[in-house]
Order: sequence, then structure tokens, then C-alpha cells
Amino acid sequence: MDGVAEGLWELADLHEKNGEIAKSVKCLEAICQSTVSFLPVIEVKTRLRIATMLLKHSHNVNHAKSHLERSQLLLKSIPSCFELKCRAYSLLSQCYHVVGAVSSQKQLLNKGLELTATFGEGFSGKLWSCNFNSQLANALIIEGDYQGSISALEHGYVCASEMYYPELQMFFATSVLHVHLMQWEDGSLVEGAVNRCNGVWESIDHDKRQQCLGLFFYNELLHIFYLLRICDYKNAGQHVDKLDAAMKTDSQKMQHVRELSKELNIVNEGLSQPDLPHRDRATLSSRRIILEEEINNFIGPSSIGGQEALEPAYFGNVKREFGEKLELAPPPIDGEWLPKSAVYSLVDLMVVVFGRPKGLFKECGKRIQSGLNTIQAELVKYGIADGATAEVDLQHSAIWMAGVYLMILMQFLENKVAMELTRSEFVEAQEALLEMRDWFNRFPTILQACESLIEMLRGQYAHCVACYSEAAFHFVEAAKLTESKSAQAICEVYAAVSYICIGDPDSYAKALELIGPVYRTIDSFVGVREKTTALFAYGFLLMRQENLQEARVRLASGLQTTHTTLGNLQLVSQYLTVLGNLALALHDTVQAREILRSSLTLAKKLYDIPTQIWVLSNLTALYEQVGEKGSEMENREYEKKKVDDLQKRLANAYASTHHLELIEKSKFQVRRLNEVDIKRAIAGPSTRVDLDIPESIGLSSSTPQPSSRLMDVDIGRRVTRKG
Repeated sequence: MDGVAEGLWELADLHEKNGEIAKSVKCLEAICQSTVSFLPVIEVKTRLRIATMLLKHSHNVNHAKSHLERSQLLLKSIPSCFELKCRAYSLLSQCYHVVGAVSSQKQLLNKGLELTATFGEGFSGKLWSCNFNSQLANALIIEGDYQGSISALEHGYVCASEMYYPELQMFFATSVLHVHLMQWEDGSLVEGAVNRCNGVWESIDHDKRQQCLGLFFYNELLHIFYLLRICDYKNAGQHVDKLDAAMKTDSQKMQHVRELSKELNIVNEGLSQPDLPHRDRATLSSRRIILEEEINNFIGPSSIGGQEALEPAYFGNVKREFGEKLELAPPPIDGEWLPKSAVYSLVDLMVVVFGRPKGLFKECGKRIQSGLNTIQAELVKYGIADGATAEVDLQHSAIWMAGVYLMILMQFLENKVAMELTRSEFVEAQEALLEMRDWFNRFPTILQACESLIEMLRGQYAHCVACYSEAAFHFVEAAKLTESKSAQAICEVYAAVSYICIGDPDSYAKALELIGPVYRTIDSFVGVREKTTALFAYGFLLMRQENLQEARVRLASGLQTTHTTLGNLQLVSQYLTVLGNLALALHDTVQAREILRSSLTLAKKLYDIPTQIWVLSNLTALYEQVGEKGSEMENREYEKKKVDDLQKRLANAYASTHHLELIEKSKFQVRRLNEVDIKRAIAGPSTRVDLDIPESIGLSSSTPQPSSRLMDVDIGRRVTRKG
């Protein structure tokens, strides 16, 4: 009977290579359903193979789980078979992970760890121990047990160190850093995790580093998230440049590989012809050898017609072509953080994050559109193809990764809204914001964290179109919808700025009520975003209340910090404009002229029309004060052109049928779903708006986490939904 089983295995392999998955599964199930008994080991191997295929090529997790649970029962009667038992534990754990059975998953993984501790000898046993610790860390994160997760990862790190396996050490070191970033409690611990990653990465041989592309992207992005959090924009920018260059290099390489593969397919088709002349067959055979060698040099021999590693499976994700998986660790861990398309979209997003505050709108626009196109193409693979698809229509196993893509999509749209508002392209901003609203309406549970983000952006839109009362309302609502003290502070300061712009004593009092508590605690926040925001608002309020000298001190301090740490040209421009106005009010015309000219230069670079008008009105007053009639008339004429331009843009925005809907003092109403299949998404990565610390397949969060990146239309911040 062994020969029969081997024959069916080979036939199943052939069907799978030809893409005939159903036929392949039927071949394997014939062994399990046979009236003639096969040896338990043969049945176990067959069921493991079926489960792997189902996980890799379909969303049929429950069917795979049934095969694996049957394998578990069979293996209990077999005293040996360490590798098979470990593989069964690993695959069944992944099934429990997908269906959200965290308690069962933890119990199973602890059994696996007991098995490796008792029978796992040598290199293979330690690898399986690493596998189980990695999955256990993930399960603990889902339950919000960050310390337990770190403990499991540290056990894996020790195990990898005992194996003298630096690449595997790097996997665990970066995973520990990821958890610290998700649950930032002690800055020194996070810094220590960063330093350990740097040390381990340097210990890996240079040639091997070139082969660890997944680890490279994971490590670099985590470094960027850390540096953004502590506002070290200069060093973070260097990491972004490095990632962008690596992404372009890999994209070029993969394009070349696709061209070689296309030619290889043509060669194979030619060789399949039975009546091919001997000379032509020899020529094509020689060419095939050359092509396969070239492809091997790029992506390794396992990618051509060979058997892909079976650990872990794709959890129902779409099967990707060779070279499209960014592996983080060797088999049997063999995991990936996110699919390459998602990682590369994140790189594009980071380029936008750094380029937008500098006014690099042309490049940002290209990256935003590229990212949106990529993500929407990926969403189609998860069944999200048109406006009719909603949460209840998703396959259970697709919710997780679809959620990650949806969150990245929202990040791109957020940046598009911010960029269009900065350029006073109000209608385009409306369209992007409404698109965010529509996605939120379709996936309100998966994207629940975006409710507060959308409220904040509605506030930004209302403020930019001079609807200050409505802006203040939406900023306050956004603050209510987040548990993050930092995000609350930013939104409250925004609301205060809107109240200041209303300009009456009652509004000033409301602004002070919002700014005061933030200002008194500005040194308690990580980084300086909150500090620079609060100093700007407080200085602006003092200026409006004609406390000019104290306003000047606060604004000068905030400007220095903003200029040296954030590199946010729009905020710098606004600081300069207020300081120029102050200098003019204090009759320091020399300093006022210098400051206002600098501010105007930055505002022009950013296409920021309202700030340009503000600066020009101050320059007109300055020229009038010093008696420069010619400059005054010329400046007044230029100011009028800008005012007319802005009024046209505002008129177009007001005329839009969506304007009143966006500024209305009420939250968007969505139909909340309580579907069982969506509950898994709530505990998964997609609920986090904080995709500047993007979630991994290996590390998902149990609750929405506070954001750590400044979003600046004036000085904005994304927020997460409470509850």
C-alpha cells in the first residue's frame, strides 16, 4: 500500500504544479477515505499535505482544521515522528489563529513547547521551539498580554543565540522591538530594543544580509516608526531613503526575473512539442539551462518548479508568485511580516509622510496614486472588488489581511486630504474625505479606528474653508473618540486654534480652557509634536489678546523646536507669519520684513494660499508703516489676486453638494454590525489606525493603539477610536 500512497502523492504534486488544486486534493483524500487501511504515518502525512494545500490555496480553514485535528489523534498512538508532530502542532495552531480560537491555540503551542523540551534535540528541535515561541507571542499579543509576548520572544531569541544563528536572532530582536513600539511604556526599553537590533544586524555577514530582504525592510520600517515617535526626523529620513532605494532595486530585479520567466515559459512550450528537431531541442535545452541559472541567481533555486516550503501556510491569503514573499526567518518559521505589496505601499507612504511637509507635492501625488492603485488591486484578491462588497461578504480568513490593506488605503487617503487642503484644492480634498467616509461605511468594524481620524479631517476641512465653529466641533469629537492622551492633546489644541480664529472673548475663553491643560503637561509627552503645537496655539492666543511680549517668547521657543526637530515647513511658515505680525505690532519693522519674507517664500513653496494672503496683508501694512508706497501698491495688487483666487476656490467648495454634509455638526452615521466573523477583525491588526507602526501577520494587536505621527494640514494628528 505504500506504493499506492506514493503514486497518489506524486499525482497530487503534478496536479498542484498545473494549478489543478481540486484534483490534487481529491488524490490525497482518496488515501484518507480508502476502505483499505494505510499505515497511520502515511495517513498523517497525507492529511498534513491536504491541510497545507487548503490553507495555501483556499479559505477553507475549517476543513484544514479537521484534517489536522484527525492527524493529532493519529499521532498520539505513534511514539516517534517528532517532525510530523511539530508540523501538525504548527499548522493546527495557525488554523486556530485564523478562526480566533486563541485559548486553544495557546494550549496547543504550550504542548508543542513541552514536546521540543522533552524530545527536541539538536538544531531541528531548537528551530521548532523558535516556531512555537513565535506563534505563542502572537497569540498573547491578541489577548493584550504584551509582557507575556515579549517573554516568549525572548525565549526564542535565547534559543536562536544557542544555535549561533544571527538571522534568527534578528527575527526575534525585531519582533521584540515591534511589541515595545505597540505598547510604549518605557522609552529606555524601546531604545535598548533598537540598539540590540542594530548590534545583531551588524553581526550578520554582509553577503547573508543581502539575502535577508524581509528582515531588512522589517527592521528599517521599525526604526522609522521609532524615530518618528521620538521626532528624530533627520535620521528617520535617512532610513526612508535607504528603503526607497532598496525597493526600487528589488522592483527592477523582479521585473527582469519576470521577463526571464516569460522567456523560460516559451522555451518550455517549445520543448513540449513531440516532433521538435534534435538540433532545435538541443538549442532550447541549452537556453533553458541558462535561463534557470539566471533566475536562480536572482531568487534561488526553490522558486522554479520546486516545492515551496510548507511552513507556515498562507492562512487563506492569495498565493503569490515567486519573489513576492518577504520572508523573515528560515523554515519551519518561514513567516512574513506583510506581503511585499503591502510593505512596498508602506515605503511609498513613508516617502509621502516625509515629503508632504516639505512641499514635495508632485512626488507625493505620484506615490499616493501608486499606493492606492496597488492596494485596490490587492483588495480585489480578497473579494473587495466593488462598492457592493461589505464586511459580511468577506471570507473569514480574508478579514485579517484585507483589514491591513484597508488601513493602509486610509492612510494614503488621509495624506491626500492633507495635501489637497494645504494647496487649497478644497474640492479634491472633499472627494478624498468622502472616499474615506465611504470605505468606513462599508467596513465600519474593521475600520472603526478611522472614525476619529475622519472627524479630525472634517475639522481640518472646516477650518481651511473658514467654518471655524464647525471645525472646533469636529476636533472636540475626534478627541472624545480616542484613548490616546497625546492624540487628545493635539485635537484639543486644534479646536483651540479654531476658537481663536472665531475671534470673540467667549471663544478665547474656550480656547484657553483647551490649551491650558495641554500646555501644563507638554513635557510629559514623547517627542515634541505636542509641545510645538501647544506653543503655537498659546502664542497665537496671547497675540490675539495683545499680550505681545509673552506671545513672542512662546512663539520663538516653539519655532526653534519646530525648525530643528520636525522639519515641517508649513508649521514653520505659520510660526514665522505670527512672529512677523508680532514684530510689526511692536514696530520692529526690520525684523518683521525679514521674517515675513521668509514666511512668504515657504508659503509659496507649499502652494499655501491662505498663509500667503496672511503674510501679504502684513507686508502691505509694513510698507504702509515705513512709507514705501510703490511696494505697498504692488503688494496690495498681488494680495488681491491671491484673495480672488482663494475666493473662487472657496466658492467652488461651498457650491459642492457635499460641503454641508462634511461640516455638519454631527458624526457620520454608519450601520454597526455584530457579525461573529467580524469579531476576529476587532482583535486583529486592522483596527489600528496607527499604521506608522503597521501590524504584522506575526504580531497583531488586541486594542487600537495611539498614533505616533504628526499629520499636518496645520498641525494634525491621526487618532484612534475609543471603545
